Amino acid sequence: MTIAEALQQAREQLAGAEAVIEGQQLLCHVLQCRPAYLLSWPEKPLSESQQDLLAELLKARQTGQPLAYIIGSRGFWDIELQVNPHTLIPRPDTELLVELALNLIRPGMQVVDLGTGSGAIALALANARTGAEITATDVSPQALATARLNAHALNLNVHFVETSWLHGFQVKIFDVVISNPPYIAAGDQHLSEGDVRFEPQSALISGDEGLDDIRQIADQARIHLKPGGWLLLEHGYDQSTKVQALLTSLGYTTVQAHTDLAGHQRAVTAQWPG
Repeated sequence: MTIAEALQQAREQLAGAEAVIEGQQLLCHVLQCRPAYLLSWPEKPLSESQQDLLAELLKARQTGQPLAYIIGSRGFWDIELQVNPHTLIPRPDTELLVELALNLIRPGMQVVDLGTGSGAIALALANARTGAEITATDVSPQALATARLNAHALNLNVHFVETSWLHGFQVKIFDVVISNPPYIAAGDQHLSEGDVRFEPQSALISGDEGLDDIRQIADQARIHLKPGGWLLLEHGYDQSTKVQALLTSLGYTTVQAHTDLAGHQRAVTAQWPG
């Protein structure tokens, strides 16, 4: 089987709008090459072991397994991250949080990423703001192990702490608290669709309204933010009004909604008075 034939087989087996791109990604993973190589050498034959591996990966994708888990990595912001079923798959929506944080972070600031998962937010910030002190927390030891591997691979200095949200930290220590927490309501139909079927449910579901963890973080951050510090939260596409009202009721000021590339209000920023 040649590269051209392998790509055709992938297109036929995967179907769908993303079949061509996904086929290229899977074949590049098998051959450990860049997409340009596939176009340059269409007649190059695959070895038997390479054909077997491609067949295995195509079968996994046909069952619905996320492409990121099959390949074991996903690009986020300007870094490449290892991912696995212990972590959420980093998504472009969350890059909005990184953009908002980078506009606030200055050298010497203390920043914490809550529920870091693969380390996506913390490592993207550490890579762009080398003068800031970045901490990342997660309650899952498996997720933290993945985040530490990513930090080592990227040669980035982030302090990792196994804890639930802000438990155990000193008061008034952080300039910026940032999080992409669980925000899907239990029983939401989206939990049975697409990639989320394979992702850790504890990182997705947050009570009947999807707001339990956002409430906890917002309440705890009041204690641990310095006066004038900032809280940045990702939330569901239809939760902005409720999240803004919650933050206002807890005493935050400068509460502002932010829109993602799809036009949905996807994040809220708020300042602790001082």
